[in-house]
Amino acid sequence: MTRRPELKTQRLILRLGTNDDIAAILHYYRVNRAYLEPFEPQRPESFYTRDFWKNVLASRATDFHTGYAVKLLMFLQAEPGQVIGTINLNTLVRGALHGATLGYGLSAQHQGQGYMTEAGQRLIAYAFDDLNLHRLMANYMPHNQRSANVLKRLGFAIEGIARDYLFINGQWQDHVLTSLVNPSWQMPEP
Repeated sequence: MTRRPELKTQRLILRLGTNDDIAAILHYYRVNRAYLEPFEPQRPESFYTRDFWKNVLASRATDFHTGYAVKLLMFLQAEPGQVIGTINLNTLVRGALHGATLGYGLSAQHQGQGYMTEAGQRLIAYAFDDLNLHRLMANYMPHNQRSANVLKRLGFAIEGIARDYLFINGQWQDHVLTSLVNPSWQMPEP
């Protein structure tokens, strides 16, 4: 993958972060720290620093260019300098799988307004149409009804429960496993 994606929806811009976005990224994570903590891995204190994010953004650019991941920031078109969430295609695998894991987060203030469904629809189109992925997987903790609802709206099917699946907020958490398959997948040319 070479061209950095800038995906637009009716209300959103989804794109890779740059060093110019660090202040907005830090603001997003600081303001939403208490809201996001129950759903994310524990973060070191350095997570909330400029130097940490310079390294993260460089790593994300490398991950994109090597085809390993696509980790995007979400911005409102009306406020393109304010990060309102994240949406990612993690651990892209080709070979026999041609898949990735979808991950996302949204600010507390922007919940319940359809932004995550809108961003998800656009990223799924990018994953299936541009990246030619066959399968997307997404997982959520059983008590996270908002995430369950988003994935249902996006067409993901429940495949089962994974016990002690991810270490979230300081403890192993069960997760509901879901997937979405690309009905138009084409075998890549050699």
